[in-house]
Amino acid sequence: MNFLEFKDRMFNLACFNIYQVFAWQPDFDRNNITRWVKKGYIVRLRQGYYAFPEYKGKPDYSLYFANRIYKPSYISLHTALSFYGMIPEAVVQITSVTSLKTISFANDFGEYSYNAVKGNLMFGYDLKPMFDNRTMQFATPEKALLDLLYLYSFYDNEQEMEELRLDEDYLHDELKIERLMEYSLKFQSKALDQRVKLLFRTYNL
Repeated sequence: MNFLEFKDRMFNLACFNIYQVFAWQPDFDRNNITRWVKKGYIVRLRQGYYAFPEYKGKPDYSLYFANRIYKPSYISLHTALSFYGMIPEAVVQITSVTSLKTISFANDFGEYSYNAVKGNLMFGYDLKPMFDNRTMQFATPEKALLDLLYLYSFYDNEQEMEELRLDEDYLHDELKIERLMEYSLKFQSKALDQRVKLLFRTYNL
């Protein structure tokens, strides 16, 4: 098989895995993948997952791949908080939550980190539309904030909470407090309850 035939078949998937290749061509020579990665024709995202370098120039694909290369997962934590304008920092890593084990990957599209939670905490995310009519799983602002407070136990004092530098206009005008409280109950975590109360005190919510 030549590369152009392969690309014509796989390109529109954006991200593909080796099992999709074998489903199409059961006798596919896996050495082709190794050779094409070395030549820069395709990009290795993680073991068994690949993309085409042309997607580097398209918006949102680094985020889209976060959902695709480790499932189930959704984008949350610092990446989501930065996306909504709730924290001032630009975020280097693309941060997600998963019900699988905690893990991280690095590839030409970025650095990806996944934080593990129990399966019953995999809620509170939407399908966000993006470029090319695709969608990505993205935490709501309220869930992204709760995921952060739940997973990072050092947010247990006023100084650490202040150093989050959450945007107070967003907190007072756009954050849905009722949804935040509804979601927080589902965690059934006394430690999280205390951090939420601290959040409210620190930012006068």
